[in-house]
Amino acid sequence: MRIVVTGAAGRLARAVLPMLCADPAIARVTGIDRIPPAFGHAKFEPVVADIGDRTAHARLRGADALVNLAFVVLRGRLSPSDMRRSNVDGTRVLLSAAHDAKVGSIVQLSSAAVYGHGTGIAEDAPLAPLPRFRYALHKAEVDAWIAQALPGIAVLRPTIILGPHAQPLLKRIAAAPCHVRLPDPQPRLQCVHEDDVARAVVLALAQRGSGVFNLAAPTEFSLRELVLARHPHAPGVPLALARLALGFAWRTTGWGGEPGWFDGITETLTLDCARARTVLGWRPRHEQWREIAGVIE
Repeated sequence: MRIVVTGAAGRLARAVLPMLCADPAIARVTGIDRIPPAFGHAKFEPVVADIGDRTAHARLRGADALVNLAFVVLRGRLSPSDMRRSNVDGTRVLLSAAHDAKVGSIVQLSSAAVYGHGTGIAEDAPLAPLPRFRYALHKAEVDAWIAQALPGIAVLRPTIILGPHAQPLLKRIAAAPCHVRLPDPQPRLQCVHEDDVARAVVLALAQRGSGVFNLAAPTEFSLRELVLARHPHAPGVPLALARLALGFAWRTTGWGGEPGWFDGITETLTLDCARARTVLGWRPRHEQWREIAGVIE
């Protein structure tokens, strides 16, 4: 099997690429990104290109599968129009090119953020991303397009992805010496280990899965529990002050993403992952949120 992976220099790719190259059924992995991937393996061929370029699309000819991990997560100094051009327009062009090239299996990495909020959400729930969360809005727009144009591909919707290669913003939140003071009951969240997401990619490829699959570890936590597990005496910071500080940091340095990212921690979002279990045979090997977050009591 010959696989093309886009977003090959990204954080999740650092878990996905080694797993793909270790699979004896996979003969070749071509990794495409705008910057050279740091990963190296005898089966791996890096290609520097944008997902909207002909160079990238040419690599789809003769490929058995495509795994699309390419997406702008934190906007930083990027303009809203450029972020959308990359996330929405670029993804549509790439997936359409893969379909036209008759790539047999396509796996698209989405996000549980497309649901916005809710408890025990299954894959048939309506898409309701939080209105200020641009990343979630883009994921939801792509997912809605896929449902109409390419319903035969596999769309994975993991919750918060943690692990050695997690987004620095998530790591900083988990390790923060203070927590955001929210009213009780605390919003409930879930996470999933990057290796379990990588396993879901491999399973979806092997079985040519189609449709949407939620991915989450079964245990739930609150942001307050996450911070207090590492810093038991961490003080609470008012939500308004935390928003102000994040907004200032983003406007002055581009760090931390847009303030809309912060909205997600104020809403409960938990998933029903029964479809991934029954269709793909996927079960998370990392089930406890404390272990996934690297919290040792």
